Parts: sequence; C-alpha cells; structure tokens
Amino acid sequence: MVIVQKSTITVNNYIGGKWVPSSNNETYKRENPANIEETIVIAPNSTEEDADHAVEAAHEAFQSWSKVPAITRGKYLYQFAEVLEMHKEEVAELLTMEQGKPLAESLGEINKTINEIRYTAGEASRLSGETLPSERPNVDIRTIRVPKGVILAISPWNFPLVTPLRKIAPALAAGNTVVFKPASITAAMGAKIIELFKKSGLPEGVLNLVIGSGRRVGNQLVNHPKVRGITFTGSTSVGSSIYEQAAKRLVQVQLEMGGKNAAIIYDYSDIEGAVNQIVPAAFANAGQRCTSISRVIVSEAEEEKTVKALKKKIEEYVIGNGIEAGITMGPLVSEDQLATTHSYVEIGQKEGAQLVTGGQAVTLKTEGYYYQPTLFAGVKPEHKIAKEEIFGPVLVVLTASSFDEALQICNDNEYGLAASCFTDNKSYQTTFVNGAQAGMLHLNNGTISESHAPFGGLKHSAIGPYSIGSTAKDFFTELKVIYDAY
Repeated sequence: MVIVQKSTITVNNYIGGKWVPSSNNETYKRENPANIEETIVIAPNSTEEDADHAVEAAHEAFQSWSKVPAITRGKYLYQFAEVLEMHKEEVAELLTMEQGKPLAESLGEINKTINEIRYTAGEASRLSGETLPSERPNVDIRTIRVPKGVILAISPWNFPLVTPLRKIAPALAAGNTVVFKPASITAAMGAKIIELFKKSGLPEGVLNLVIGSGRRVGNQLVNHPKVRGITFTGSTSVGSSIYEQAAKRLVQVQLEMGGKNAAIIYDYSDIEGAVNQIVPAAFANAGQRCTSISRVIVSEAEEEKTVKALKKKIEEYVIGNGIEAGITMGPLVSEDQLATTHSYVEIGQKEGAQLVTGGQAVTLKTEGYYYQPTLFAGVKPEHKIAKEEIFGPVLVVLTASSFDEALQICNDNEYGLAASCFTDNKSYQTTFVNGAQAGMLHLNNGTISESHAPFGGLKHSAIGPYSIGSTAKDFFTELKVIYDAY
C-alpha cells in the first residue's frame, strides 16, 4: 500500500493479499537522493516472523496457483503490462524520486519492463517438453516442466522495477508463487509493483512483499524450508553468501552479481562512433549498473584520440535532480555510494593514474549525492580502479600493444558479465567472441541487453541459468521424465 502524505510515502508489507505493517511496528525513513532534506518513504523494518508469514502465504497459494492453466497465468502478466503502461508517468516520477536516475531513464526502464513482461507472458504458452523414442517396444517417453513452488526474489536498488519483474514474471508464468524482498532504499517501488498486480487481478497470496534488512529478513527467507528457489541480483559478496546458505539445503539459485566490463577499441575507423556508444553505457544511471562499461582498452596509437573524445563527450553531462527537464545525470543513490565512489577516485590518483576530468562531488542548490562523471587515463591493469567494481560514474582507460594483449587485459578480472569490442578487423572479432570471458558480448556496440535475449554472466558475475529469454524456464521449472508403457 502506497499512502502519500505531502511528499512522503508510507508503505507496508503485503502478505496473503493484505497490506500489513511489520510485526514489531518498526519503520525506517528513506531520503530523496537528490534532496536529502526531503523524506520520500517510510517503510517497515520487518522481522523474521514477517518473513515466515510471507512464505507460508505463498506456500498456501501455490496449491491453487500451480493448477491454473499456463495460458491463464500468462494473461495476468499481459494485464499487468497494460496497467503499467497506463500508469507510466506516475511510476516514472516515483522511480526518479526514490532512486535518483533522470526521468528519461526511468521511462526507459518502464518501457523495457513492459517489453520483457509481454515476452514472458507469451513464454507461459511455451513451457513445452519433448517426446523421445524408447529403446523398448510399447513405451513412450516424454518430458514435462512443472513449477518449483515458492520462489524468493531478492532485487537491488539500481533498477527497482525491471529487475524484480525479471524474476517475478517468469516465476508466475511457470506456476510458482513468490516472496519478493526489494532493496530497502527502493521499497516504495516494490510496493508500487504490488499495487499494479492488484489492479491486474492477481489472486491473493500468489505474490507477497516483505521489506526489511538482508541480515534479518533476507537470511530468514533464504533458509526457510518451504522456499524452493532463490533468484538474486546484487553484489558478488552477498550473492556468494546466499549461494553458500542455499547449498546447505540443496536449493537451486540464480545469481546475477557484479561486473567490471571492458570495451576494447582496436583497429577501428570510427573512434568517435565508439565513444558515442561507450559513454552512455558507462554513465547511464550514474554508472550504477552491473553492465556498465567501466574499462576502455585501446591501442597505444589510438589512446590520445580516444581519451580526447571521451573527455569531450563526458563533459556534456548535465548533473542535477532527475525530475527536472534537461538533466542527463542524477545523484548517486546514497551517501555510502557517494563515499565509495570518491574513495576509489582518491585511490586512482594515489596509484598514479591521470585524472582527465571529474573526480569531485557536486554542490547544487539542494544537497544531494551528486558526483561528477569521471575519467582516468594512464591506468595499469594491476590498479584497483581497473580491477574492482566501483559502481559509480568512473571510467578508466588502459592501453595495449597488441589485440591479444587487449583481450588478456579484458579477461584479467574476477568478473565476466559483459564486454564490448570495437574493431573493423574480422579476425579480431572472431578472436574476441571465442576468447572473451564474459556471458554477453557486443561487437561494435555498447553493453545494451534486449528484452527477449538471455541475460547472464560467467566467473564471479553469475551462477545458474540466465534470466530473460528462453533460458528463464530452466530455473523457474523442474523437469520430469515420464516413461509410459502400453
């Protein structure tokens, strides 16, 4: 439930079809990252008891929801997409006020969500098995897909609409019920998702919302015996902990985690065109994207031209409150994120990298978590700013003396989510596709994912079946093999 009083929104948990406060009646406040004097949300600080109630409600609803025809389940998702489209402007404003990204980016997230929901709704009618020949006479063999049960969906704050629905929609399409735990600092968008599903007519108990800390609520949900699948997007450290806990119960996980994504520019005739792809991929959502390009690797001959073009493009950003017209970069999401970003900038300078532009917090008429888009050159592969995920508006440039060295630098990282390569050389393109250690590869374009294609990564970036697209059913269903003698 979203209750607006002046500029403050009060939200509650949603369990078994009812809006309820936390069992201890404790709440917390969330400030507007663009104006920290303004409280945007008051949300429940829930308990282990609340988490248990949500799982029980989902488990009870599963008994009937799993028997609803798949085509009918898909219709609820189509209806949700229609409702979201009708409320697009309202949802975009809430997203910007709570998370900070510019309004244009919020509308883009909504449009992407609608596309993904419609694709996933159609997937409900494509949960097909296969028929197989038998070694024996008078035996038919077939496979079918069945729902898992209660799915726990834990989502982050950077894309508080599309990422949760990337989990909720395929879970519901497959016949599962869901307990949804949003990031605490974007709890209002979590509640808004529930409201939109209520308007879509989704039966009570099928989707439940619990708001609270990961340590208290999250761990209780992860370890609940009736949770049969866990889908998580967030940091690698938290994902690793969830993986460890789930393994003790032999529960399948789908983890989408960190990235330190590189873009190689090598033997490419259109440096400016590459930069026009790389800069938006680096600084959208103020760099707070797991698929952000955060490293550019160029030939030594192309370094000066590339750095000059990057600097020019980066300095075109207009920083401010994302709700205002003309703003192209909003604040970071929190004080912690601002401090972390600046600490890495200081580390980069101490490591001897050249600060080309940016590198400072920004003071505006209202106090917010604003930071300049930042570019470093002269970065070495061993530097921390080249190795560690910053999750802020910082881009670094490294050089290589050969394409093979560029690919080696690209792969010299614990993450493997996405990577781009800008080159006119077909041999280099083939080498990149075969050799880059990342789950999503982009030739001559930035790291933009599409609404029907599998999304996932390698190494420390992901575990489990890729989300979206045809691979989502591999996580959200169980496979049964039937031998039928006649």
